[in-house]
Amino acid sequence: MSDQTMAAGFAASFAQYASDHGAQRDALLSASGLTEDDLSDQDNRIPVAGYQALIGAAIQQTGDTALLLRHTLDSKLETMTVVGQIVHTSASLRHSIEQLNRYLHLMGDVELPVGVDRFELLRSADGLWIVDHLELPPEMSTWAEVSFARFISEFRQSFPDATFEIGLEVTYSPPPHVDQYPELFRVPVQFNASRNALQIDPVWDSPETLFEPGNTYAFGIFTRHADEMLAKLRRSTTIRSQIEAQILPKLHEGTISMDRVAKDIAMSRQTLYRRLKDEGITFAEIHDDLRQRMAIEYLGGQKVTVNETAYLLGFSESSSFVRAFKRWTGFSPTAYLNQAL
Repeated sequence: MSDQTMAAGFAASFAQYASDHGAQRDALLSASGLTEDDLSDQDNRIPVAGYQALIGAAIQQTGDTALLLRHTLDSKLETMTVVGQIVHTSASLRHSIEQLNRYLHLMGDVELPVGVDRFELLRSADGLWIVDHLELPPEMSTWAEVSFARFISEFRQSFPDATFEIGLEVTYSPPPHVDQYPELFRVPVQFNASRNALQIDPVWDSPETLFEPGNTYAFGIFTRHADEMLAKLRRSTTIRSQIEAQILPKLHEGTISMDRVAKDIAMSRQTLYRRLKDEGITFAEIHDDLRQRMAIEYLGGQKVTVNETAYLLGFSESSSFVRAFKRWTGFSPTAYLNQAL
C-alpha cells in the first residue's frame, strides 16, 4: 500500500472540503506530507498513504468520522478526474461502469485478481446490483462506503427526481458514524455481509434508459485524453519499472534476490512472479538489461573507468564485466569507447 499512488484531484478536493468544515489546511498538508504543488494539478500522482494521512488528520481536527463520506456525497467526480467527465458523457449506466473499470488506475492504484473488474453490474433473482470486487485491508474497509456513495452522489445530482439506490450490503462492521447512515445513504444497510454491493432500481439497466444524448463528441475527446494518460501511467507503473527503481541503487551489490525486491515493494514472491509473467519478462532479464543500460551510460559519459564501471554494476571482477559487455554490444568496453570517440 505504501507504494501505491492516486490522482491528486481527490486529495485536493477533500482538503478544500475539510478546510471549509473547520480543519486547518496547513496542518492537514503537514500531517499528510503533501504540498500545495502536489495538489495543484488533479492529474498529479500522490501516495495513497498521503491521502490516508490527510483524511485521518481532517477527522482528528473536526471530530467528524463521516467527513470523507460527506465530502463524497457533496462533490462531483468530474471536478477531480477526467474519469468523471467520461462517466458523465457515457451512454448508459452499464457503459459508464465499463469506463470506470477501463480507467480505474487513473483514479488510483488497486490490486485485483487477473481478469477481474472492480465493478460489476449484476442482475440476480433479488434485483440489480453494483458489486465492488476490490478487497480492502481492515484499516481501509470503510472506503467501500465511499465507492458506493460516489455512485449515489452522481445519480442524485444528475437525476434528482429518479430513484437509484435501494439497499446496501457491506463487509465491514458499523462505523462510528452509523447513526448518520439513514440521513446520508437513505437506504437499508446490511453490515458484515459477504460482499460489498449496492442494490439499485432495475430500470437503470433497461435498454430504454439512456443518459442525455448528444455527448458522443465530448466522450471521444475525454477518452482520447484519458487513453494518453493511461498509457503514460502504465509506462511508469509497470512491475518492470518498480523493480528497476528498487535495484538501481543496489546494482553495486552484485547479486540481488527476487525475494528481497518483492519485500521492498510490499509484494509476495508469488505475486511478483505472476506479475512478471503477465509482462512477459523475468527478474534476471530486468537485472541484466538494467546493467547493460547503465554500463553504456557510465562509459558513454567518459567519467569512470572500465574497472569503476564494473564495480558500480556489481561485477566482482572486471573480466566478468568485459564478457558481459561483449554479450550485450558485441564489443569490448575499450573497443566501444574507441568507436564512440
